[in-house]
Amino acid sequence: MIIDRRSFVATGMLGYGAFAIPGFANAATVAGLRGFTHAVASGEPGADSVLLWTRYVPASGGEATLRVELSETPDFARIAGGGAQQTGPWRDHTAKITVAGLRAGQAYHYRFVAPDGSFSPVGRTKTLPDDGARTWRAAIFSCSNLGYGLFNAYAHAAAQDDFDCAIHLGDYFYEYAAGTYPTAKDTMAGREPLPRQEIVQLADYRLRYASYRADPDLQALHRRLPMIVQWDDHESANDSWEGGAENHDPATEGSWSARRDAAIQAYREWMPVSDEPWKAYDIGRLATLFRTETRLLARTQAPDIAPLFKQADPVAALKAFRDGAWMDPAATMMGSQQEYWLAQAMRTSVKSGKAWQVVGFGTIIGETVMPADAATWLGGSSDRARAYVSAGIAAAKAGLPFNFDNWGGYPAARARFLRSAQSLGGSTVVISGDSHNAWAYDLAQDGKPAAVEFAGQAVTSPGYEAGVGTDPKTVAASLVRANRELKWCDTSRRGYMAMTIAPDRVTNDWIMVDTIKQRGLGASIGHRATVIRRRNVMA
Repeated sequence: MIIDRRSFVATGMLGYGAFAIPGFANAATVAGLRGFTHAVASGEPGADSVLLWTRYVPASGGEATLRVELSETPDFARIAGGGAQQTGPWRDHTAKITVAGLRAGQAYHYRFVAPDGSFSPVGRTKTLPDDGARTWRAAIFSCSNLGYGLFNAYAHAAAQDDFDCAIHLGDYFYEYAAGTYPTAKDTMAGREPLPRQEIVQLADYRLRYASYRADPDLQALHRRLPMIVQWDDHESANDSWEGGAENHDPATEGSWSARRDAAIQAYREWMPVSDEPWKAYDIGRLATLFRTETRLLARTQAPDIAPLFKQADPVAALKAFRDGAWMDPAATMMGSQQEYWLAQAMRTSVKSGKAWQVVGFGTIIGETVMPADAATWLGGSSDRARAYVSAGIAAAKAGLPFNFDNWGGYPAARARFLRSAQSLGGSTVVISGDSHNAWAYDLAQDGKPAAVEFAGQAVTSPGYEAGVGTDPKTVAASLVRANRELKWCDTSRRGYMAMTIAPDRVTNDWIMVDTIKQRGLGASIGHRATVIRRRNVMA
């Protein structure tokens, strides 16, 4: 029953990913691009401000000063705001300009102007609303693997008229070498990213962003909606934490600190995000949305139970771990500084009369164990999948989860967060990604309701269906029966979540796209869940 995440990469059950670059032949081609190379994007919306992003390379390949213009109309007849920035090779020719003095809840068109007078493509963005807003709607994404298929989820959201914002909860891209995840035979033709090797250096991370951001559906989403983004692990390396990562070998890949710093620098260059590690966004009186950081800055290393199965009495070893090291209060996802900030910021939100406190985490917080009958799912599954499921069943018998890389590996930290939420007397909603599957949880602490969690399915990365041979409905029903907090799940379909916040309720739709193998906008609502204010359980 010994299993490790690196050897399990091929099964698709743990959240790995990889590759593609539509329209780019090689690194030399990318390096030779000039002008506005990757359209535009926006993020960090406030009630009176927004951050605007582009990438521009002048003919000389050197520095350039860019201007940006905003207008309430697409013809730019009246300029409502703007700004300027110098950019160049030191920041991979990207530009991020925050424009203030805008109107709350207002849609704006924007464009960048190059030194030669040329214009970027036009984007559309929107500020956060004022206190008079009655609803606010966001499209929520995670786990986007170019190699596995088309970004139809991005395209579908971009085609809608009723979203105010997009949220990306991490795994915006994947760091693996071509042919790893997906394998060469599973990689969709024409969707391999650059560079082909695993990304380790700053130039590698920059090129991987350039590769992903060339996708037309991702560009369409960025051009249509402001995006609030946070990283998870694959923006650096699989199962990353403050001091390392499962997918980092210091002997062959050098210092983890250097790799982590390179990943952070490229992320801040290429994404429409501020340099603040965490942040709160006030959505009128409706809600405060909290962007968190749970990977690179303070997270302690996740537990690994694989060695316990090598001991003379694995059952006793699992129980000793459950009662000892697993409960270590020093184990943390966020670190004490961020924990304190989040608790105080949530308290401020409640006291100021915000109806909802919405917290974005990279990974699932809901308690999830492997069902005792999971062995019947496997059919023609691989030996790796069988070992993983067997280990999970054994862990469940000892009262342990099967995933220690999410909040399941940090029970004391989970308890601190949920008790803090309970103490506020507010209405807490957690949104999360990472797992590739869709989940809805009623979160409890000390036997009392604490929050609800809406966990989103992947844009393309495969879920349980890649590792088991059973009808997904059977798998889902078994998981719900085995987990008291879990109220619903879908373990086989891709897409995104659509969350609508109103004063008295939050409603979440899991939008399932018809396919990721052919381009199209076909999609349907796979499930809908609603939570009523102050109840902290789904209706």
